[in-house]
Amino acid sequence: MKRLPIPEDVTGDEIDADVRQELMSLPKTLAEDVAKNLVMVARTLDEDPEQAYGYSRVALRLASRVAAVREAAGFAAYAVGKYGEALAEFRAARRMTGSVELWPVMADCERGLGRPEKALAMAGEPEVQRLDRAGQVEMRLVAAGARRDMGQADAAVVTLQSSELASNAVQPWTARLRYAYADALLEVGREDEAREWFAKALEADQGGTTDASDRLAELDGIEFTDALTEDADADEDAEDAAAETESEAGSDVESEAEDSDEARKDVRAQERDVEPALVAEPTVVFQEPVTPAPSEPAPGAEREEKNGSSDKGDQGQDA
Repeated sequence: MKRLPIPEDVTGDEIDADVRQELMSLPKTLAEDVAKNLVMVARTLDEDPEQAYGYSRVALRLASRVAAVREAAGFAAYAVGKYGEALAEFRAARRMTGSVELWPVMADCERGLGRPEKALAMAGEPEVQRLDRAGQVEMRLVAAGARRDMGQADAAVVTLQSSELASNAVQPWTARLRYAYADALLEVGREDEAREWFAKALEADQGGTTDASDRLAELDGIEFTDALTEDADADEDAEDAAAETESEAGSDVESEAEDSDEARKDVRAQERDVEPALVAEPTVVFQEPVTPAPSEPAPGAEREEKNGSSDKGDQGQDA
């Protein structure tokens, strides 16, 4: 059997005297172990119902014949929505003790199982008359819930009207009763009266067991903002902005790096274009031979040539 961790400060002595009396039927070591698990059920029931359910199962395996254990297991199962299992445990505890104390929560389990008619029938059983005043108020709350489950909202309003509701005295059940009445009034469209009773519920809700303040604010059109949530959102926005800035900066750096790479590539390309010109073989220029212009005779030579020709002519004539 898997055990769950028990904090060192839990001794088992924290349980009620009546429960401790029931556990005396067990061996001392076993009784101490069961007591510690029951303490953990009570300690974690509101904050962590699943964990409370786990501790209740351990206690149930250790001492299933102890009524207090069956009752604790029933409440733990009820808290996690296991209504069939819870109803079975409550019935077992009732058989062991003969008490009707669990009658209202048993009826509410019937509601949880989708049987509001059964819950409403239990509200009319003789066992209700044996309940104390707190138990009868609980039974009235369950009956009103069953009426609403069946679509009988107006009947739910009537069911909750009682001397306990009209009393100005504040009892442990007062806040929940007034809250249920306000909620029922709102469902039938009596908004002004509903607001009045939500305000009365808030006055009596010393332990903060209801959300009457939120319902009042909703009716008044007021929205509350959690400062811690706002701070968390602001921090998250700042982190997102910083991350975005860093990302943009990184993108700019990458872009600059890419531009630099491109520039270097362009320079290298230009160098490649220039290098062939620097090492090119010299160009050979072929020139056509220039024919020298005929030289002109000297002035004297021309005269001599003419004189010679003249002489030859004279000689011919003489001959």
